[in-house]
Amino acid sequence: QVHLVESGGGLVQAGGSLRLSCGTSGRTFSGYAMGWFRQAPGKEREFVAAITWSGDLTNYADSVKGRFTISRDNAKNRMYLQMNSLKPEDTAVYYCARYSDLYYNSDPVYWGQGTQVTVSS
Repeated sequence: QVHLVESGGGLVQAGGSLRLSCGTSGRTFSGYAMGWFRQAPGKEREFVAAITWSGDLTNYADSVKGRFTISRDNAKNRMYLQMNSLKPEDTAVYYCARYSDLYYNSDPVYWGQGTQVTVSS
């Protein structure tokens, strides 16, 4: 059983910053690519960012490039999403996800419960 737990969501004004964190147990983290997805009200869940098992490669949705940064600390079994210059359209439930192998070239197989991010204008 893989449990992913997100934290760090909240309410922030446009232009502000938030840092999301995702944690899980050691045996289910360091050997796998990880990612962040989000789902806004009335919309389908969409990809935000992904990172390989070692952290040497990352990928971002065009809508967040230059504003969001994904990172991981395998020693702490944690992944992060630093979100800067937030916009009202970034408002969504953000989900942590784990892929099935070292790289993010397939669909995630495990999901967290989500954390709400609300950006006010």
